[in-house]
Amino acid sequence: MTDTRFDVIAIGNAIVDILVHADDEFLNTHGLIKGAMALVDAETAAALYDKAGPAIECSGGSAANTIAGLASLGGRCAFVGKVRDDQLGGVFAHDMRAIGVHFDTPAAAHGAATATSLVLVTPDAERTMQTYLGACVDLGPGDVIADEIGGAEVTYLEGYLWDPPAAKEAFIKAADLAHGAGRKVALSLSDPFCVDRHRDAFAELVSKHVDILFANEDEILSLYQAETFDAALQAVRGQCEIAALTRGAKGCVVVRGDEVHIIDAEPVGTVVDTTGAGDAFAAGFLHGYTQGEKLAIAARMGNIAAAEVISHLGARPATSLKDLVAARMGNS
Repeated sequence: MTDTRFDVIAIGNAIVDILVHADDEFLNTHGLIKGAMALVDAETAAALYDKAGPAIECSGGSAANTIAGLASLGGRCAFVGKVRDDQLGGVFAHDMRAIGVHFDTPAAAHGAATATSLVLVTPDAERTMQTYLGACVDLGPGDVIADEIGGAEVTYLEGYLWDPPAAKEAFIKAADLAHGAGRKVALSLSDPFCVDRHRDAFAELVSKHVDILFANEDEILSLYQAETFDAALQAVRGQCEIAALTRGAKGCVVVRGDEVHIIDAEPVGTVVDTTGAGDAFAAGFLHGYTQGEKLAIAARMGNIAAAEVISHLGARPATSLKDLVAARMGNS
């Protein structure tokens, strides 16, 4: 295997998050399902934004957040995602490059605007997302560059991006390129409602193209239509090389063949916003994995990253994850 240019390259939705505090009454009034992500059109997104309270805008997107976490850990990262050549597209590109991420996907010169996600954070720290995919739907196989995929130890795919048809082709192309270069492919299932929409396709994708699967408890239960977590754990065995499954306050479980690692969650003073917890876990895990750490160590790094992200508003690290992991785990 040749030397790698990147530890991880991610393919996902390039989104600008709009963070707003809201209460349950607001969600109920507008018929929103608490804790879920729903796709909306531009008009619906604009109407909800107008009715919401003061907002904080920051670059987001699930896989992009994972890459931001990896960059904070000191990883060599790249991102593939589609924006429009508008103001928010420029903000997204600047934010990614400013943290040291290679981002070279050409911006669309026409069509839908850069994607946005209205993230409504309730007092219990749950987040409810109303996402306008905008330019993201235009990402296709032409945006997947062989040299970039072949130069990354892991190609990380965002389940949310499976909705647009062209993205499916991009995923399969990327997976084939990665495996052709002797690399690994990782997938995040992203959301149980996303799994519900694409269960059979996701199951096939996992068994045929994925080496490392990331899912939370609800997502893995949905994928295999299991009644219990233990049943889902048994169902995923053998479907891919590694399954890293998060369970919120219960920590995580990582399985590889006959290996099973149960890692407790890291302590958190106050849970402020659970947005991006799974993204941050994937960042910590993948950083440990690409640095040759044992699975249990990589999983703990994931838990440390997730604990940092849920301690404040927003889905990206507010402090150096590299320093935090060193402090929690030592420099060994």
